Amino acid sequence: MTPTLAGHRLPPAEPAPGADRCARARDWAEIQERMLVPLYEAVYERLDVGSGTRLLGLGCGTGLALLLAALRGAAVTGVDGGAPERLALAHERLLPAAPAPRARARAVARIVHGAPRDAAPAAGEAAYTLLTSFEPIGCTVGDREGLRALLAEATPLAEHGAPVVLAAWDPPERCSTSSVLRAVSRLADPEHGRGGWRPARRDDLEEAAQRCGLSPDGSGRVACPFGYADMDSAVRGMLSTGLFDAAIAATDREQVGKELTESLHPHRRADGTVWMPNVFRYLIARAP
Repeated sequence: MTPTLAGHRLPPAEPAPGADRCARARDWAEIQERMLVPLYEAVYERLDVGSGTRLLGLGCGTGLALLLAALRGAAVTGVDGGAPERLALAHERLLPAAPAPRARARAVARIVHGAPRDAAPAAGEAAYTLLTSFEPIGCTVGDREGLRALLAEATPLAEHGAPVVLAAWDPPERCSTSSVLRAVSRLADPEHGRGGWRPARRDDLEEAAQRCGLSPDGSGRVACPFGYADMDSAVRGMLSTGLFDAAIAATDREQVGKELTESLHPHRRADGTVWMPNVFRYLIARAP
């Protein structure tokens, strides 16, 4: 998926001419992002995220995961080097111009467009007590390597022993959406070495953590079904992830949309809704 929460993927191909980036960012925020809420909540509950937490969210996108942590009392910083349209929505969620009474009770929130080093604590501020990278790896070529590069830059910003949370798709047999990703990614241009689908491996997260000097310290699995009101919502939601940008660049949006609709058809139920059961895995590692 993706995700987008674009902080640790290879740079996505440019969307097809005429693509409305603002509309796509809104589709992500209103349709797709909520699919991962069970993952966010499971992690926060396990780590007892609250008023003593200083969280850095890598690849924060439109900021829903940050918002959920902030409502628990955490001080949150989100950083993302991807689409500014997504970060604009994160600003709306976390830094409203005229906050409601409930919003005034939230802890400090900060949104940074750039690399992890741009979100380093200011002089005199404490290091982060929690790092999260919720954009799941295990579906596109190069995502594992991109995550390692992101972690190498981000982990020095955390205090010694702080939990670092990584996420991944479970193997294809547990993720119905894998068949859709695999089918549509065939349209991508393989010569550019990106955009192609790859199956998740069971040790993806451990390998990424260990190569960055992190010590694995627990893991879990969370059911995150992708459910949509109708086929149009499903297509818009899936396109908003950015996972099909390489296919759009190699062909066009219309062709990708047709292929996506065809691939989603087996998951359409009698009432017109689209339902794809998925399982995501998270790893908790410890910063050196």
